Amino acid sequence: MKNFSKLEDLINVKFKNPDYLKQSVVHRSYLNEHPEFHLPHNERIEFLGDAVLEIVVTEFLYKNYPETPEGDLTNWRASLVNSKMLAVVAEEIDLESYLYLSKGEAKDKNTKARQYIMANAVEALIGAIYLDQGIKKASEFVHKYMLSKLDNILENKLYLDPKSKFQELSQEKIKTTPHYRVLGESGPDHDKTFEVGLYLGEDLVAKGKGSSKQEAQVDAAEKGIKKKKW
Repeated sequence: MKNFSKLEDLINVKFKNPDYLKQSVVHRSYLNEHPEFHLPHNERIEFLGDAVLEIVVTEFLYKNYPETPEGDLTNWRASLVNSKMLAVVAEEIDLESYLYLSKGEAKDKNTKARQYIMANAVEALIGAIYLDQGIKKASEFVHKYMLSKLDNILENKLYLDPKSKFQELSQEKIKTTPHYRVLGESGPDHDKTFEVGLYLGEDLVAKGKGSSKQEAQVDAAEKGIKKKKW
């Protein structure tokens, strides 16, 4: 039996109906192995939590940044609610140790799939808080764990995707626009891996890999930012 009281203390929510909290961490795969489990998986409650998260963040940005165009606000919001950010929040509250997963999923750590599972569980948790305690308490959670990161996001331009960020910084610092070249492809058609080079002029700055050219370019840009210490 999992003990959720430590998690409740950490997030400062004492659930009236503990099943909401428990359901928020039930992954679909667990029910395949435990069909007798008394709760459904977390996808419906995650659907609700996603909407609650979106409205809380949107309202905050709308009210606090009246001069900022909606295009910029959209980018800021995306940086606060994307799966990478939500997975960071999951780590902060150690949500992973509460997940109900199949044996296969439980072994499969440190992958993109696990990041998505953790991100989805955070959205489901927000949905659970909303169902149990209403918008005020759900909003408190979002402010504490997501909106508190906004200053850092704005200061470091983390709202830009890596390609846009590398381009903006390279134009600002060395007055050069970067470009990408495909260096190679491997694997069968249904499961290709692309390798892409990121260049400034003729200088190769970094190489990236991905299942699409776009993904490989993003990977190269992320590595380029680190390599240049930008």
